[in-house]
Amino acid sequence: MSLPFLPFALPEIGDEEIAEVVDTLRSGWVTTGPKAKRFEQAFTEFLGDPSLESIAVNSATAGLHLALEALGIGPGDEVITTTHTFTATAEVVRYLGADVVLVDIDPATLCIDVAAVERALTPRTKAVMPVHYAGLAADMPALLALAKAHGLKVVEDAAHALPTTCGGELIGTLQSDVTVFSFYANKTITTGEGGMVVTRDPELAKRMKVMRLHGMSRDAFDRFTATVPSWYYEIVAPGFKYNLTDIAAALGLHQLKRLPAFQKRREQIAEQFHAAFADLPVITPPRAVDGDLHAWHLYVLRLGPDAAVTRDLFIERLFAAGIGCSVHYIPLHLQPYWRDRYRLTPQMFPHSQHAYERMLSLPLYTRMTDADVQRVIDAVRAALA
Repeated sequence: MSLPFLPFALPEIGDEEIAEVVDTLRSGWVTTGPKAKRFEQAFTEFLGDPSLESIAVNSATAGLHLALEALGIGPGDEVITTTHTFTATAEVVRYLGADVVLVDIDPATLCIDVAAVERALTPRTKAVMPVHYAGLAADMPALLALAKAHGLKVVEDAAHALPTTCGGELIGTLQSDVTVFSFYANKTITTGEGGMVVTRDPELAKRMKVMRLHGMSRDAFDRFTATVPSWYYEIVAPGFKYNLTDIAAALGLHQLKRLPAFQKRREQIAEQFHAAFADLPVITPPRAVDGDLHAWHLYVLRLGPDAAVTRDLFIERLFAAGIGCSVHYIPLHLQPYWRDRYRLTPQMFPHSQHAYERMLSLPLYTRMTDADVQRVIDAVRAALA
């Protein structure tokens, strides 16, 4: 009897999350309200820096857009980011009429290449958006030093990076202007859809909170829970609809509590994969440096030069064995919009292109049993035979 299909990713939702959502539904407050505020406070407490402010949003994409808008990015400006990312990282720049400048990755870490960022600087460059790929921190000390030297803003795309550390410090607590996390269904914690924006700049926080909800001077929670008449508000800017609901925040409250255990389980699975694939013609993902944490959002395997199969055949064999997998990412320089707008070619991004042609992401999530992990290992070994 064949085994059931093992999907690429599944969230782990427990009884505590379910009970909190039920409590939210029964409370009558289902949009942004008390639980969203509790989640924001809990997130700041998790990061351990009271100078930070956490702002809950309905997606990391929304958070990146809010961050760049608050920083004043607009037409005529350039924002540098990596080609090796999901399109959301770059598309928010275009929302604001600014231009995206894509650069290559470090072939070892698959994170943005700081030297390539420096080469791409022009008088129009206003910000840099590093991506902490797969859960491994980018070279933030070098990037922050470069940004400081050139007067650039830094917005970290930390969609993969909870609870990643860099130099012993949690991503989100570094000296960047803004850091944005994702709570999408396959991330290290989930609210279904959702994200969190973190900054220690009170003016940026104020702007992002206003723009998060239609450019209103007061949010609905403050107005509807006041004990004296407080119906009046003003529209101070043409804002967006980017607020996180209390239903989603109810999930986040308990997912956040479980994050340390989630990270340990992900790391345990990653180490099992490392050991099992050590003798195969593959390149396993890099570990974090000693003393730091890798979030292990993704386990990205790359075929080595001696592999006897192509990446596409490898994926086909894994699916035939009932193992779901994916590719992170089809680089932006290959996507029609970005390729055509900026006249990009694969030769401009040799490290990203080479990695893309030989990479795939294996299942790695906390609901995987040891038997599931062994199934993946056996399927990988068989597919490479």
